[in-house]
Amino acid sequence: MSASLNITRPDDFHLHLRDGPVLRDVVAHSARRFARAIVMPNLNPPVTTTAAAFAYRARIVNSLPRHAKFQPLMTLYLTDDLPPDEIAQARASGHIYGVKLYPAGATTHSEAGVTDIRHCDATLEKMAELGIPLLVHGEVIDPAVDVFDREPVFIERVLAPLLRRLPTLKVVFEHITSRVAVDFVLGAGKNLAATLTPQHLLYNRNALLRDGIQPHYYCLPVLKRERDREALTRAAISGNPKFFLGTDSAPHARHLKESACGCAGIFNAHAAIELYAEAFEQAGALDKLEAFAAFHGADFYGLPRNRDRIALVKKSWTVPEAYAFGDHQVVPLRAGEAVSWSLAD
Repeated sequence: MSASLNITRPDDFHLHLRDGPVLRDVVAHSARRFARAIVMPNLNPPVTTTAAAFAYRARIVNSLPRHAKFQPLMTLYLTDDLPPDEIAQARASGHIYGVKLYPAGATTHSEAGVTDIRHCDATLEKMAELGIPLLVHGEVIDPAVDVFDREPVFIERVLAPLLRRLPTLKVVFEHITSRVAVDFVLGAGKNLAATLTPQHLLYNRNALLRDGIQPHYYCLPVLKRERDREALTRAAISGNPKFFLGTDSAPHARHLKESACGCAGIFNAHAAIELYAEAFEQAGALDKLEAFAAFHGADFYGLPRNRDRIALVKKSWTVPEAYAFGDHQVVPLRAGEAVSWSLAD
């Protein structure tokens, strides 16, 4: 068993940093581990213009710890009426790396999301023309569909038809959670890739109901069956460049998680690369972690690979019960429990 790892500094290709007073607390965790991150645009109000993305980027940069070398890669929020001209402006800006599709009502701050993907045809055609990826939250919002089946039904109803209509559109199927999604990505063309979170590699839906309801293990898409977790792990360690790191770290204040209607989202940025190391070690594939974490995503997005490196050591540490979150606290993944890998100073 390796006692240490030295790998190219990774990137996070799916990250929620929030905004306002909590931003400084949240971004420090990611900046310590990652060189770059694709930053989600689901603020309130959402980031729907290039100007708004630039303003948000400035707030992130101004919130970074001193001497931090961390680059936020900005995105726009797709709406039914986002105009193609905005896509052209985003491409010309040099700082917009994707457009995020949230089905309306799918998750946190998705109320302004897409009600029907066909409303976005002209904008999606412009994205395909200019090479801007569509970043997909892949769930249908249909009360007749079981929550554990929303991802496969989304593939059938939305994603597969979209890829047939626009085969040159680059798409990142974010935070995939099911064996069906893995198989779909593997069977699709080179323009479709997927991100995998540490929580979906390490846990199945039993974690939600262990010794009572566990709100800090609740995210969307929700944790799935063990066979799904196993399929995701096989994809992550396969060496296939279609699969890469995206934490979907999504903090909420403790009182908003531990409530009668708890928010969806897991905060994992405090130990993200360490938790991925655990998942890869458990699968006997630590040698595959570097490419998954540092090469595949950069290559798909057309970014240069990072040159600096980080070191991980096999040293257990106990995760704090909570971290600062503005005037409140955020409970991290595995609070009060051990993580077996540590980031070296």
